[in-house]
Amino acid sequence: MIVLRTKSEIEQLTLSSRIVAEVLQELRPLVVPGITTQELNNTAEASARKQGALPAFKGYRGFPASLCISINEQIVHGIPGGRKLKEGDIVSLDFGTLLNGFYGDAAITLPVGTIGKKARALLTVTEESLYKGIEQARVGNRLSAISQAIQAWVERHGFSVVRDFVGHGIGTALHEEPQIPNFGTPLPNPRLQEGMVFAIEPMVNEGSYEMRILSDGWTAVTADGKLSAHFEHTIAITGNGPVILTES
Repeated sequence: MIVLRTKSEIEQLTLSSRIVAEVLQELRPLVVPGITTQELNNTAEASARKQGALPAFKGYRGFPASLCISINEQIVHGIPGGRKLKEGDIVSLDFGTLLNGFYGDAAITLPVGTIGKKARALLTVTEESLYKGIEQARVGNRLSAISQAIQAWVERHGFSVVRDFVGHGIGTALHEEPQIPNFGTPLPNPRLQEGMVFAIEPMVNEGSYEMRILSDGWTAVTADGKLSAHFEHTIAITGNGPVILTES
């Protein structure tokens, strides 16, 4: 069942989402060669707690950290540790918060120093595809309009959309109905209504969309070892169009 949120509930979701946006903004200048992923994780958690929010991912289904940090060929759910970022890496930061019973969730992929032309194009296209999807999150559209817009933009530029992970509804649970694929699928295809709140999150690969999970049980990587990027926003559907709650 897809929950339609009231105006007051969306206000609460906005408060949680703004903390996510602020934390990710705080992390941007820290993404430099030599910093460890654990240091980024610690900064994110401390920043969220300082603002009265809990890190939503820590302990969620057993995940051991507050910030998902995925580097280069890692798609999503990378676990922070002692690894240091290097010049030329790309790094995806996925963060969520829980505040007063409501969740926020967003992700960005950043360059570490100077990156290659293909990596830069991957980041640009992935972020653009997110906004192409958000544009379709309008009352009366089918859910599939979001998925199709993302897939079309990505494939037009020669990249592939990950099939194994999808966006989702969000509210008083981190993952709610509906699932929001970033590709065409025969899943249920409801019409969008005012009050729906979604986390839309294209994950895009340089090469094949196929993936595998590492031995840690969490980190998803591209099967061909090529790069992957990830961008995400929490949005609310209103009578005046989509509103991005995780915008800084």
